[in-house]
Amino acid sequence: MKRNNKFYTPPTFKERLTSLKYSFLFWKGRKKGMIHTRNLEWSDLRYIFFPKDFAEKYGYLGTSVWNEDSVYFKALYPLVLALDYEAKPKWCPRWFLRFLHVFGSDRSIVRVRNRRLHNLERKLTKGIQFWDWKTKWTDYDLRISISAPEHLQELASAIENRFYSMGRQKEIVEQIKAIDPNAGIIWGSIERLEKQLEELEETFKTKEK
Repeated sequence: MKRNNKFYTPPTFKERLTSLKYSFLFWKGRKKGMIHTRNLEWSDLRYIFFPKDFAEKYGYLGTSVWNEDSVYFKALYPLVLALDYEAKPKWCPRWFLRFLHVFGSDRSIVRVRNRRLHNLERKLTKGIQFWDWKTKWTDYDLRISISAPEHLQELASAIENRFYSMGRQKEIVEQIKAIDPNAGIIWGSIERLEKQLEELEETFKTKEK
């Protein structure tokens, strides 16, 4: 509840201490109705100071790009670096942002463990966040969801379009090669490849007759 709300009641000193107590390491999470926070573990301390991989290093952004051998990692890699460049203040070490992500945001993009630390994280990162990525209709129909300035949104869209274009082209080329293994391929245009496929299919049907 916002402080300028007429129903707002400032928390007591005891309530503030209780809130701070539950935000520190090794304290159990809290549950209130459908809202709950995690039990913190030693792995959270390691995550803060000694991230084991790319996903943990930039975990404060909310990224979930885990498999570094996948085509999705290669596609999203430049976006994560660009988000980090915009989100991380030059003077602020990443371990501190991961610290805030654990103790303020419960290492989540939707939960809040400690409101003050959560708000500090949001302020330092300017609200920049990697919400999610997924594929929809096909494995090359990549969808990216981020909170970021317009130029980063455009980068995300460019990655989506490029990923779709290359995936669709590879799919069409496989269909072309199935009909004519010796067919010449000119990459770069879905429309051109679709036209080539249609012409080959028509030629194949004519020969069958």
